[in-house]
Amino acid sequence: MTQTFWIAASILIILALAFVLYPVLFHRPKGKDRGDIKQQNLMAYQGRLQELDAEYEAGNLDDEGYRQLREELAGTMLEDIPEDATTRPVVSGRKSAIAVALVAVALVPAASYLLYQEWGAMDEVEQFIAMQELGADDSARHEQMAGLIEQLRAKLEASPDNPDGWAMLGQSYMRLERYEDAAWAFRNLADNVAEDDNSRSVALGLAAQALFFDSQGAMTEQVTGTIEAARALNPDEVNSLGLLGIHAFSQQKYREAIDYWQRIVTVAPNHPQLESIQGGIREAYNRLGEEPPAPQVADSAAGPSVTVRVSLADTFAQQVPDDTTLFVFARRVDGAGGPPLAIKRLTAGALPAEIRLDDSSAMSPDATISSAEQVMVVARLSRSGSAMPQPGDWQGRLDAPVDVLDGESQPVELVINQQLTN
Repeated sequence: MTQTFWIAASILIILALAFVLYPVLFHRPKGKDRGDIKQQNLMAYQGRLQELDAEYEAGNLDDEGYRQLREELAGTMLEDIPEDATTRPVVSGRKSAIAVALVAVALVPAASYLLYQEWGAMDEVEQFIAMQELGADDSARHEQMAGLIEQLRAKLEASPDNPDGWAMLGQSYMRLERYEDAAWAFRNLADNVAEDDNSRSVALGLAAQALFFDSQGAMTEQVTGTIEAARALNPDEVNSLGLLGIHAFSQQKYREAIDYWQRIVTVAPNHPQLESIQGGIREAYNRLGEEPPAPQVADSAAGPSVTVRVSLADTFAQQVPDDTTLFVFARRVDGAGGPPLAIKRLTAGALPAEIRLDDSSAMSPDATISSAEQVMVVARLSRSGSAMPQPGDWQGRLDAPVDVLDGESQPVELVINQQLTN
């Protein structure tokens, strides 16, 4: 990236210098043109005078004719010279101009480089490119991804003021199961957002999650300390609540697990893992020998929505890991661009699942499902965790548009029954 940038910059500098140097090196001064004309007139005068002398010596002209023609020729020569012409000293600026041009050749590239180092944003551009490549290279080989991650890490260490970069680095380390490195990246993220208690709490919760995985599910002092730091800023930090629920469940403290997980459902009703959390709550009740309470109907149930029941075809049931990311989204029927009108994120372990797409799952306030009368619904199991389709992902879609209706509606069946090849 750096080499390409400086090659392009050098080409532009050369073009700029060309505009400066061309007039200096190749421009023909007007004085020079005038001098050439005078020289031509003088040569013509001398040539004609020689012809007269030859005619006179050959006897073709008498004395009076020779004298008269010579005087006329001299008069013609004088007429070619303006009356106001004066002899002026010729001061040539060509050498000075060339000197200035040579100085410009040396200074312009050097100044461009030094000023860009001072005020440019090459580090941020390189970080952005590395982040783009990471997001687009999820299906590449492990070694390629690891190389990109190390490039991003080096750039962040050199220019650490980039919260998005630290978040991307932490997520990438999690994907490679390098949990200790992920925790380090999330702690750096927390330092970058220290002025925002909520964002810092989330970053610390992610760091605690990475440490929890690194300890293979053991609630070490480092894990509990990080959870406490996150909850000191926000008692309802969902990653910390999730870890506490998992730990309580593993200790057969099912009531505590239910309390922690139910708190997530209350404070984050649009949590991407909501279906899995609710499944954990149901299982905890089953372990207690109790019937789970009937779910409360959210206020959004009265709004426009589409309900789908998503399932996975038996053909792929043994091929898809339970932690594979599931995206269910609704798009406009006319195929217009822009973000989906609604999107939900779950995992394959939650299938089959009944999912309600409404305005609460919109990606943009300007693109909501309530703005459409019908939508196309797609479900995709992403091997990489990216919402962009990639070869190897599993997908299913409804053949016909679905009506967007107010209030509760009967779910439509959507089966994930194909694997993408390109």
